[in-house]
Amino acid sequence: MDGAWWPSSCDAAAELPGLIAAVDRLLGRVTLRIGLHGDVWQNIPRRIPARGRQVRIGWFRHTDPRVITLSFAAGEPVVLLIVPSGTAAGAAEATLKLTAQDIGGMSIDAILTLAHLPADPAPRATADGSARWEDEGGSIIGQAARPSTGRPTTSE
Repeated sequence: MDGAWWPSSCDAAAELPGLIAAVDRLLGRVTLRIGLHGDVWQNIPRRIPARGRQVRIGWFRHTDPRVITLSFAAGEPVVLLIVPSGTAAGAAEATLKLTAQDIGGMSIDAILTLAHLPADPAPRATADGSARWEDEGGSIIGQAARPSTGRPTTSE
């Protein structure tokens, strides 16, 4: 984990341009590709325009839904923990501060536990309206289900 990001929404087309610009500026590198979990985001474009180039967006279902990966022409990719957009400010800020420290070797679950955030990925709603954990298939009792985004939408 190289840091954290707290987007304002789950709308990839709206949120990714700001992330790309900030990472390019802060690291002095040029983001070429972003990988994210396809079920967590809405309105996922195939490409995002950024400073004279198109950043390719790849969506996957086999990656951890709690992270986003930015790749560059040279060097290691950057992996950011995603602080869910609906997170309370105090918990989100704690997560951002924690990931700004040396967290080498800490698991995502450990980071989220220290920041007082749920360690499990958010449940998704199934076709029948019940919530299920993505990795287990078990029901969630007593929690509101997050609507499934289904297949990502694209715009070019």
